[in-house]
Amino acid sequence: MIQGSIVALVTPMDDSGAVDFQKLQALVHFHIAQGTDALVAVGTTGESATLDEHEHCAVIKAVVEYADGKIPVIAGTGANATSEAINLTRRAKEAGADACLIVTPYYNKPTQAGLYLHHKAINDAVDIPQILYNVPGRTGCDMLPETVGRIAELKNIVGVKEATGDLSRIKQIRDLTGPDFAIYTGDDASSREFCLLGGNGSITVTGNVAPKLVHDMLMAALAGNKDAALALDSKLAALHKQLFIQSNPIPVKWAVAEMGLIGKGIRLPLTWLTEDCFAAVRAAMHLAEVI
Repeated sequence: MIQGSIVALVTPMDDSGAVDFQKLQALVHFHIAQGTDALVAVGTTGESATLDEHEHCAVIKAVVEYADGKIPVIAGTGANATSEAINLTRRAKEAGADACLIVTPYYNKPTQAGLYLHHKAINDAVDIPQILYNVPGRTGCDMLPETVGRIAELKNIVGVKEATGDLSRIKQIRDLTGPDFAIYTGDDASSREFCLLGGNGSITVTGNVAPKLVHDMLMAALAGNKDAALALDSKLAALHKQLFIQSNPIPVKWAVAEMGLIGKGIRLPLTWLTEDCFAAVRAAMHLAEVI
């Protein structure tokens, strides 16, 4: 089981919006050096919604190559069409990804039965560890704990990213799945408490900017060291907030660019962070001691 800080990696782009593979390689190496526990390639933060299929698969393949077995790579392969999700998941397996992160189908609002059948079809089609991803604030569809429990009985389903921010779901899902099922949060602001309550880690946006600090904080929380986790998280609290001052990944890409790690590229309809937000994000970065 992968535990700890799983960074939802930004996808570096140049000023024209083209993927910058040289910067991507440097970014992967940066996270290995900083102690990040795993990377998610082409998740929400990696702008999966605006990369075409060729780019999507090329980025996954590149991250696997750059990681070179030193850090697990989880590929974002969700889609609102089951056939497309199967194809992306199959391509991720061919690229050598360690697991796939599969978001609930967005926009079309399937029923709970539809969610089960969607994940069963992917499970049956591709033999690779698969992590469910529930983020109703973006998808318009909430995968209920009972549905997670049912899907978890399938052989390739190994965990869930529960991004509602509802801490009560940890126990509900744990009771319905068991100790070997990984439960991750997608909410940085509550990730410390999430892990103290029995979660296994965070698929984190903040970890793009302060990877070592996020790793150390989550390791303390996973070890049950409340005081140490709180002390470390106090340095991150402003960053957790300000990285969502505009829609993710707008602020986090600006912050990583401010650190000199990537260029100033982003894909429409997303736009670069507006100047009125610079000071707030920069102040949060200072508190986290990354600039």
